[in-house]
Amino acid sequence: MFQALPYEGNRSEQFVAVLEQLKALIHDEPSSIANLANASALLNSFLPDINWVGFYLYDGQELVLGPFQGLPACIRIPLNRGVCGTAAGERRTIVVDDVHEFPGHIACDAASNSEIVVPLIKNGELFGVLDIDSPLKGRFDHEERQFLEQFAAIISKSL
Repeated sequence: MFQALPYEGNRSEQFVAVLEQLKALIHDEPSSIANLANASALLNSFLPDINWVGFYLYDGQELVLGPFQGLPACIRIPLNRGVCGTAAGERRTIVVDDVHEFPGHIACDAASNSEIVVPLIKNGELFGVLDIDSPLKGRFDHEERQFLEQFAAIISKSL
C-alpha cells in the first residue's frame, strides 16, 4: 500500500525520496499501464505548479495517449511534431520555457506555458515519452530535468 510522505529536506533529498517511492510502486508489477498510471499520479502529487503529467506511448508510427493526470489531452501525436513528437523523434529531453514560441507546438491545454518531455527508451528502442506541462513560464530547471530523466530511466526498466 502506498503511503503519502511529507517531502522533507532540500530539493535533492526530495527527488531521491520520490525516486525511491517510484521503485517501490513498480517493484514486481508486470503491467506497464499500471506502472505508468502510478508514476503519473506520483509526479502529480509531488510536483508543484504543473497542470498535466503523463505518458504518450509509441505504437510504431506515432505517439498515443497513455496514463496521465490532468485535463483530457490530444490522443495522437506524430513523430517530430510538437514538443512530444520532437523529443520522441530526436530521442532526447526537451525543455521549453515558453511553449508559445516553440515551432509547431500542439496546444492541448490553453493554460500550459512551459513543458518538459523526456523520452522513454528501453533496449535502444523508443517506448514513449513522459510529458509534463506547467501554467508557469520557465517552470523546469536543470536539476529537475536531471531528476525527471532518472525517473524516466527507472520507468523504462520496468516496461
